[in-house]
Amino acid sequence: MWLRDSRKYRMIGSEEQQEEAGDNTMKRGIRFLAAFLCSAVLLAACGESRRVGEGDPYIYCLNEERTGLLKVAYEMPEGDALETAEAVLEELRTPSEDIEYTAPIPESVEIQSCELRGSILDVDFSAAYLEVGRLEEKLMRAAVVQSLMLIDGINAVSFTVDGQPLADSEGIPVGLMNSDDFVENTGSSPSSYQTDTLTLYFADESGNYLVPSQVDVRYSSNISKDKLIVEKLMQGPKDGSGYPTINPDANLLSVTTKDGICYVNFDSTFLTGAYDILPELTVYSIVNSLVEGTEAKQVQITINGESNASYMETVDLSQPLAANMDLVAAEENE
Repeated sequence: MWLRDSRKYRMIGSEEQQEEAGDNTMKRGIRFLAAFLCSAVLLAACGESRRVGEGDPYIYCLNEERTGLLKVAYEMPEGDALETAEAVLEELRTPSEDIEYTAPIPESVEIQSCELRGSILDVDFSAAYLEVGRLEEKLMRAAVVQSLMLIDGINAVSFTVDGQPLADSEGIPVGLMNSDDFVENTGSSPSSYQTDTLTLYFADESGNYLVPSQVDVRYSSNISKDKLIVEKLMQGPKDGSGYPTINPDANLLSVTTKDGICYVNFDSTFLTGAYDILPELTVYSIVNSLVEGTEAKQVQITINGESNASYMETVDLSQPLAANMDLVAAEENE
């Protein structure tokens, strides 16, 4: 009886009290609705930041398990190539608040320097880089390189650790990298190593002809075979079967094959001959080796992405070139 009367008393208070109570209730409702809408907007924004639509800018991060790559929406900041690269590297090292992806560069790994040489970006990491597990390191490297390659003005990336060139698990220097060095790792692990035998053409002792050399290789399937061939040519013969043809100071920026044409992109140092051989031998050591060892039918050599050049002012590089077996030593053609 008392409880019923009490409720009745509270309900039948003065008209002014009832109005004040109604105002307070309405204010609480408005505050709740505003908070709800704000949370909904924030959640929608976070969800949108993870989704990458067609044409949207992005970078690569690792998935939650750190076993594959994910594209994460990211607006490239304004600035020159180096400034943008520095911002991207910082972003790739910043811990993610999203549980669906993680930053590829661990916090323990410091970026000690970042310098641009023409279109080549040199990134030096602290010694903690070498403590990253083998699988995770491959994925981290893929994420970082592919993210940096999205920046205009950067055609290749090199990694050093405390100033020393980064080497793979076999002790072989990784060298310059670009997007062509990595298979599509999104959601999966990198591939393993495989073996092959390559036929590479080097100069003979006279410097007037090419001679073939059989080279056994073991390499990661993340690296394209066409790029591997050019890199091996740049390293020169290992067993005395021939002489080198390509300036060792030249930088290989990229190698891609499309519609039967292999596009080999060097920096301008390539145009400077380093050996006393016919200029044609340098060019056709590349062309003949690629045509014989890959599905390419022709090879287009470019300089910093441009084809309007000639090698040693002798060999026109403006058009794709087919193999020239006439330059191979006579006894090799018989």
